[in-house]
Amino acid sequence: MTPPDAFAAVATDTDPGVDAGSGAAQEVLRRVFGYDRFRGDQREIVEHVVAGGDALVLMPTGGGKSLCYQVPALVRPGIGVVISPLIALMQDQVDALSALGVRAGFLNSTQYPDERRTVEAQFVAGELDLLYLAPERLRLESTAQLFDRGKVALFAIDEAHCVSQWGHDFRPDYLALSVLHERWPDVPRIALTATATGKTRDEIVQRLDLGSARRFVASFDRPNIQYRIEPKNKPDRQLLEFINTEHAGDAGIVYCLSRNSVEKTAAFLTENGIRAVPYHAGLDNRTRAQNQARFLREDGLVVVATIAFGMGIDKPDVRFVAHLDLPKSVEGYYQETGRAGRDGLPSTAWMVYGLNDVVQQRKMIDSSEGDAAHRRQLQLHLDAMLALCETVSCRRVQLLNYFDQPGAACGNCDTCLTPPESWDGTVPAQKLLSTVLRLKRERGQSFGAGHIVDILLGKKNPKVLQHDHHELKVFGIGTDLRDIEWRGVVRQLLAGGLLAVHGDYGVLTLTEASNEVLFDGRQVLLRREPERVTKPARAAKAGKATVDMAPADVPVFERLREWRAATAKEQGVPAYVVFHDATLREIAARKPSSLTELGSVGGVGENKLAKYGEGVLEVLTGE
Repeated sequence: MTPPDAFAAVATDTDPGVDAGSGAAQEVLRRVFGYDRFRGDQREIVEHVVAGGDALVLMPTGGGKSLCYQVPALVRPGIGVVISPLIALMQDQVDALSALGVRAGFLNSTQYPDERRTVEAQFVAGELDLLYLAPERLRLESTAQLFDRGKVALFAIDEAHCVSQWGHDFRPDYLALSVLHERWPDVPRIALTATATGKTRDEIVQRLDLGSARRFVASFDRPNIQYRIEPKNKPDRQLLEFINTEHAGDAGIVYCLSRNSVEKTAAFLTENGIRAVPYHAGLDNRTRAQNQARFLREDGLVVVATIAFGMGIDKPDVRFVAHLDLPKSVEGYYQETGRAGRDGLPSTAWMVYGLNDVVQQRKMIDSSEGDAAHRRQLQLHLDAMLALCETVSCRRVQLLNYFDQPGAACGNCDTCLTPPESWDGTVPAQKLLSTVLRLKRERGQSFGAGHIVDILLGKKNPKVLQHDHHELKVFGIGTDLRDIEWRGVVRQLLAGGLLAVHGDYGVLTLTEASNEVLFDGRQVLLRREPERVTKPARAAKAGKATVDMAPADVPVFERLREWRAATAKEQGVPAYVVFHDATLREIAARKPSSLTELGSVGGVGENKLAKYGEGVLEVLTGE
């Protein structure tokens, strides 16, 4: 769920949005959420659902999807039922709504029977505005009977891409959600996701029986996120330098492929002065829950995690998402990087990527369960991810094209800021492919990338001498390139399908396309990485949240953050439940001197004004 305050990032003076008008939805937006206008398609979606229509909504993370069902649930008679896979986050979602004065509850397997009975009684009595529940509960006849006893305003299906069997977050329980239309045909349904290609959208419509639903597809662009991908070379050190020079003191998420890597990376960061905690499925439930709660509630904490972490994380001030291993798909990469900068402030999506990533992913596909069609689908996902990594054009354009949306060069990704060069790698490619071919034809042997590169560089190490590979005609023909450059050639040939990797040992083999390079004169253009410029380290307090702020406003903003942290700790809720950074920035800039003036700030609804207004004014006056 996108916290309502995230709207503050998209309804500012720089975004004209839609002017406020009359009507119940507009009144709820102002009174409850503290905003004067909807953004983009939000008003049209809200009016469509309020009128009883079904909708499929695609909006990027931080774009305000949740308002599209929260506002109609508060306007329509009855209770909005939200189906969400995010059991571990339901309490925080309810807390965020409660802070706005919205009556919210949840039903899931973490509750004691008495707690569930209390929530059920509130539902039947009409004492809730929103009810969250996990999809598996819809398999229970008791849940259906509960809905029959109460009044349902709408069904919101959050994270709707989980219904896609080809997707990266497939949840079997989502396949049963077509029952909503079958049993309650007169209740409007709104399916929402931040991640879906055209094919996935069609699958959502078909599996959820949303054939008559209106489709609302917002731009997938997240202009506040800077996308950067660097060659992998001692990734833990690269990560440490990245955090210290660009995000000291900021909250961030670091993704690793394995649990072991998660543990080692979290320990490494901690040893080097970065506050970091691990998160993966191998940890006990208590530790996982504790680390997740710390990340949500503490400022400036870094969580190192597998992809088991992150879906539905509402923390708006995550300033960076880093990948130390290659994601399996563009959808996965987009969704994971989208957890940065939900508040609309400048953030970074940073990744290191190397030859071993390609080899490992190819091996995982070859050994994956499922039929040939399933493996082909995995291969297509990987190919698209590799194309994003290897592009010499704008990464944002490449990313948007994947989701069938056109875009112009953004000027805010690494390939725009420091354009890489293309170079004619035909001869090096022929040398490398010839080495693989000769080993197979003359010796009946296959080897991994490291050994092939050693032969090209003319290294007489024990393995080369053991197999008499120093006697091959190709031995030493590649001394014009360095070891790291040859590894880049191998990586890009693998990415382009001009080379393949097979078996547990990651041996290199030729493909049909290899022959085009070796014998048919096919040209091979390769990417040359630009030289990295090391940025000077910055102070922890000079975070990206203060970018573009007037210097005189920064101390006020920091005092407000300190007040917010203390208030959130006292109430036992995440800091963003009190106010988002975007709201504090506006308060720091406008410095309201009365409750009336404070109430006109975006994100300050009636309930928050009554609850926190005096405290904010005391901070501003220095009392």
